[in-house]
Amino acid sequence: MCDMATIGIMDSGVGGLSVFREIRRLLPSEHYVYYSDSANCPYGEKDSEFIRERCREIARLMVSRGADAMVIACNTATAAAISMLRSEFSMPFIGMEPAVKPAALGTRTGVIGVLATAGTLKGSNYLKLKSGVQDGIKVVEHVGSGFVELVEEGELDGTHAEATVADSLRPLLAAGADVIVLGCTHYPFLLPMLEKVAGPGVRFIDPAPAVARHLLDILAQKGIATDDAQPGVELLSSGDPERLKKSFVSLLGGI
Repeated sequence: MCDMATIGIMDSGVGGLSVFREIRRLLPSEHYVYYSDSANCPYGEKDSEFIRERCREIARLMVSRGADAMVIACNTATAAAISMLRSEFSMPFIGMEPAVKPAALGTRTGVIGVLATAGTLKGSNYLKLKSGVQDGIKVVEHVGSGFVELVEEGELDGTHAEATVADSLRPLLAAGADVIVLGCTHYPFLLPMLEKVAGPGVRFIDPAPAVARHLLDILAQKGIATDDAQPGVELLSSGDPERLKKSFVSLLGGI
């Protein structure tokens, strides 16, 4: 019998758990190492070189834990560091990419919205995706101001969460966006609130399911064994590990 794969997943905080959730649905029997860099969260306004160094250190930790592949479950970190990681480490890295192309294919109004962090919206990968959108499609974007903090605090509903979501969503809705890309892995945890504020007729795209399918393909291409052994999740944090465990339970329903 083959050994199960060890899959590393990192994020600036707990947002990457939205990606882990989708990966575990496809691969329920692997060993996972999840790292939350909560001492440095959020990454959105951080310097790119700082983010690269943090990703380098976390990748080294994942290697020491026996990771066969690593998911950069953070759009900002992907934009800043994935090229460097792929050049310095031998294991495969899977990153996040704002789902601009699927949004452009699905719009009826010809206007798509992108909610993301400032770091993602300034990144060359996003700018390249945006420039590749077909003629006749308008892309409007906005920083999800305060979204990361809401998720980190577990404040997913209530009047403050609704007002915070409405402030960032309003410009996209006013521009006529009927498909909105969630460009930060924290944001899917606010999806019920986003849908409430947006109302009917607006669709949100979470790229996490596509990332999970891509990981599955990469594992198969690389011949990395997956197995039906007992699953495991190792939770690591640069901040309070107990807080991460509590967030894991509250956001995903348990370990």
